[in-house]
Amino acid sequence: MPRDSQAQGIVWQVDNATANPVGDWHLLGVRQLLVQWIVVDDTAFVPNTGLPNAANMPDWARIGREPWAHDVLLGLAGYSDEKRARANIEKLVRESTQVARVSLPLHVTGYYFPAEVDPTWTDAPKLAALLQPLPRPLWISVYDRSNVGGKALADWLATWLPADVGVFFQDGCGVYARGPSVARAYLDTLSARLGHDRVRVIAEAFRPSEHGGFRAATADELRAQLAAYHGYSIYLFDGPHYVSNDLAKALAPHAAARHGAGS
Repeated sequence: MPRDSQAQGIVWQVDNATANPVGDWHLLGVRQLLVQWIVVDDTAFVPNTGLPNAANMPDWARIGREPWAHDVLLGLAGYSDEKRARANIEKLVRESTQVARVSLPLHVTGYYFPAEVDPTWTDAPKLAALLQPLPRPLWISVYDRSNVGGKALADWLATWLPADVGVFFQDGCGVYARGPSVARAYLDTLSARLGHDRVRVIAEAFRPSEHGGFRAATADELRAQLAAYHGYSIYLFDGPHYVSNDLAKALAPHAAARHGAGS
């Protein structure tokens, strides 16, 4: 059997179809859940926000008891469409400031503002001031679809990103923007410029499907990503949509055997 792969976190892109997330992600060593958002498209997946509730509300108490949600990074308010999110960024910050106060039965260790930044977003530096009211520790995500390179990306972020905000680097493997070894070079460059503790990695657990849309990555594809990022906090994107129990067991066969994990 291959050696067990390891990850520290699992991402959950909350929607009505995955309002009841279950999985064997703990087999990989996952103890942290990154909830992408608790409000999306002006619909709340948590109670008492003053916004319309989603059709399917998560059982947050049950989620908080899961071994893969021992610690939670709580995503705040976002839009599923990137252009809409960027055009309404001030509104999302205001909403996020409000919903961050909602009490949930989770061990929240930090917050995530779900606005994904890249160097083509010319207004991104305005976030420096906009993010100030949001609670800390605070994280955002960054990607490089235009392939400016790790140094240019790190230099750009260093010109405006507040020193108390961390970044999740989206590795780009899911859209074949780059391979794991190149993504690792980005991480090392970002870490050298911003500080190791401010840099984590999103390992994209999907690939383009030949029939359009996306499919789950294979165990071999994901194994290469997880091995390349050793030494960084790795978060799989995303668990409920792409990391099935069978895939988790294939990635961590020894842990699966010890736990007697079911399908």
